Amino acid sequence: MSWRKEQGRAERGYHHGNLKEALLQAALGLIAEKGAAGFTFADAARMAGVSAAAPYRHFRDRDELLSSIAQRGFEQFEARLTASWDDGRPDTITAFERVGKAYLAFAREEPAFYAAMFESGLPTDANPALMAAGERAFGVIRAAAERLAALTPPGTPRPPAMMMALHIWSMSHGVASLFSRGDGARRKLPMSPDELLEAEVLIYLRGLGFPTDRRPAAKGAEPPPVPPEASSGSGVPPGGTPGGPWGKPK
Repeated sequence: MSWRKEQGRAERGYHHGNLKEALLQAALGLIAEKGAAGFTFADAARMAGVSAAAPYRHFRDRDELLSSIAQRGFEQFEARLTASWDDGRPDTITAFERVGKAYLAFAREEPAFYAAMFESGLPTDANPALMAAGERAFGVIRAAAERLAALTPPGTPRPPAMMMALHIWSMSHGVASLFSRGDGARRKLPMSPDELLEAEVLIYLRGLGFPTDRRPAAKGAEPPPVPPEASSGSGVPPGGTPGGPWGKPK
């Protein structure tokens, strides 16, 4: 849910005792306007229409307020990624593409949450609840990577799912942070961010030896080229398991 939709109700809610939510929505507004590092605890109190001492009733300091926002952001992020993944339906590749689009859409539609999650400089290991929320969101990407790794063609070294998840997360985050964010720092592109990410992931998968052309093969068409890693002379012992640069598949 966008902070803009709830800001007015949150500020009015304080008068009914909902101070914590009013402060969260006020901070979201400040982040959207000034960035995650561009406001003080007192600014959040002023935006919420309360005294400078009032925020201390619910938050130890500004970092704890930011952590609460980042945690909520990761929870919403996880929900979006999970819905997009839909347990890999109708097929792994289609579902995986939806996850990438959902990642970019979240950065574009929720810039304040995105900035609190990834640009606030908060030490995630100092807040167990925040760290757990972030790990659950990443878990969706890792689950998708595990399904992708399971599709490794015969004779091709199977890459570790964690490595794939980290690579794909890095690619998605790079495109989102540079080209799909919903604030003034977004760079211009000669294509859509979705198209850029799709092309990047296809190149990556092709480099790992995955077939990336999902069109039905024409009758009598030649089979796709055998990846160099799986061809003769690759160092795979006869009857053995290809190890590749990542060791034996797990």
